[in-house]
Amino acid sequence: MDRIPDKPSSSYIPADRDTEFLQREELRSVRIGLELLKPELIQQEQGIQSTIVVFGSARLQEPNAAARTLQLAEEEAARFPTDQARRQRAEIARRRRALSKYYDVAREFSRLVSSTCQVDGRCDYVIVTGGGPGIMEAANRGAADVGAKSIGLNITLPHEQYPNPYITPELCFQFHYFAIRKMHFLIRAKALVALPGGFGTLDELFETLTLLQTGKTRNVIVVLIGRDFWEHVINWPLLVENGLISQEDLRLFHYAESAQEAWDLIGRRNGAPSS
Repeated sequence: MDRIPDKPSSSYIPADRDTEFLQREELRSVRIGLELLKPELIQQEQGIQSTIVVFGSARLQEPNAAARTLQLAEEEAARFPTDQARRQRAEIARRRRALSKYYDVAREFSRLVSSTCQVDGRCDYVIVTGGGPGIMEAANRGAADVGAKSIGLNITLPHEQYPNPYITPELCFQFHYFAIRKMHFLIRAKALVALPGGFGTLDELFETLTLLQTGKTRNVIVVLIGRDFWEHVINWPLLVENGLISQEDLRLFHYAESAQEAWDLIGRRNGAPSS
């Protein structure tokens, strides 16, 4: 038998080591299965028993940073008083500054939950976020404040998204498929806490509400922090008045204004340890 060539064909690479082969269109089902399994096995190894999902805008900064951004925007608008675009940017910065308080609420909520539920080696109610900046960063940061674990489920995007630095390194994941990422958000979830956010937050919120409404999941409590924001963004009564959802569906979620209030709601529902 002839010896193996110094540079063998790619056909000689074992299938499980051939990354180019694994990227073929026909192997999508295999990649989906692996993307589901890898984070699951790692979370088992890390002892993650249950989670709380925290959603919110990636664009909201912590209050000090938001104040600096507002100052710069106002100074820029003052230099060019007739420039409509600059005035609009200043107004957006002003509104984001007002919403920046939710960065601190998310951080405090995560700190409260993590310090209460990750004791004596337990890993219950572990905070899980989308892994990015803004409210996600705040939630991961709160867990890091008390030396607790937290999870980040990052996703590959056309505009590169980088994990925030507060995620537990062993629990920092990267997904290609949104569908598999969505599954991992809820596999262990006991609660979903949504703070002000945009498309991504609304997407995950309504995904969860739909699963609850249809009975596909039953053990997740949904808490919306910031009632004034949510009632301006979503006209729930209009949906009821037009027969598009039922009055009973409004019981699928709860409002809270503070970290403690949100945690108390979750604790009463799930019998979680009190702070």
